[in-house]
Amino acid sequence: MPHTSPRIYLCPPHMSGYEQQYVQEAFASNWLAPLGPNVDAFEAEFCAAVGSRYGLATTSGTAALHLALRLLDVGTGDEVLVSTFTFCASVNPILYQGGIPTFIDSEAVSWNMDPNLLEDTLRRRARAGRKPKAVVLVHLFGQSADLDPIVALCQQYGVPLVEDAAEAVGATYKGKAPGTFGTLGVFSFNGNKIITTTGGGMLVSDDAVLMAQARKLATQAREDAPHYEHTEVGYNYRMSNVLAGIGRGQLRVLAERVAAHRQNFAFYQEALRHLPGIRFMPEAPWGCHSRWLTCLTIDPTQFGADREAVRLALEADNIEARPVWKPMHMQPVYAGYEAVGGGVSAGVFAQGLCLPSGSGLTVADLGRVTTSFYATAL
Repeated sequence: MPHTSPRIYLCPPHMSGYEQQYVQEAFASNWLAPLGPNVDAFEAEFCAAVGSRYGLATTSGTAALHLALRLLDVGTGDEVLVSTFTFCASVNPILYQGGIPTFIDSEAVSWNMDPNLLEDTLRRRARAGRKPKAVVLVHLFGQSADLDPIVALCQQYGVPLVEDAAEAVGATYKGKAPGTFGTLGVFSFNGNKIITTTGGGMLVSDDAVLMAQARKLATQAREDAPHYEHTEVGYNYRMSNVLAGIGRGQLRVLAERVAAHRQNFAFYQEALRHLPGIRFMPEAPWGCHSRWLTCLTIDPTQFGADREAVRLALEADNIEARPVWKPMHMQPVYAGYEAVGGGVSAGVFAQGLCLPSGSGLTVADLGRVTTSFYATAL
């Protein structure tokens, strides 16, 4: 039988109304692509929002990460240390460049990369005379990793830090935006993110030389000549003027969107905290969690049902929920690559669930989710 209640999605786009103004300007001027005034403005406005000197709007967060690794000259056989608890887009660009990922497990405080495991790995590599080419640090589900020790370790061992802040737009670490601490930072504006350009990303850095090269590479590596002249391989990675207009409108309501996501989390926490075996993703003491997704773990022995049973029950009520990311060291495509630790992220994956978290959810929507959730409890 068809569902009588409308579907509640995990995290759908939420337009503010401002987007249309900038998109209409693009159409009125016939400046659709490539590039244009909205792209220039979006880059400047985003950099102002996160506190970075330079920004490059790209077709996706994956494209931005690929550019970052290319800028750092990651090549065939080069090792890159990367968070294991993430989406595959954090790892695939390493393979695009012929690099070798080594997966670093999480700590329980933030679910992000464990600085102690990173230190152990860097120390062992230094003793062996095998310095990794880069560290790719992921800020997961809207929460910053513990940046101070990780930045210090990268500086101590002379390894560039790339921050994958695709899921952490609007989060903070000690008052500053994650994605702006390393050599390069990457953000995503995919359709399910807190703010969206429908598809797109941003590469940021305070390094003018790197960003000038990134801009060239992202524009098919065209040389400064009246004809099309190329001396190296580049990419078609620049954002269109139309999509940048959507991003400008979204950026105007970023603070409101973060507040709404955090309110969703507060609702779920209050409604479900009395259930046995339920533990919400912690908010680490060093920053503000944007709560892009509300995540929790379900201990089946205490709760009476496992994560998958709850997910299927929600689906039966036309509510989308998803398991948390399956760690990369557990993925068949990355079999054979080294993993340092792995038990923390594997344990969260076994019991972890993401609840509907969109900023457009109503109190009635949230009530539907929690009512369905309760129905699966003992």
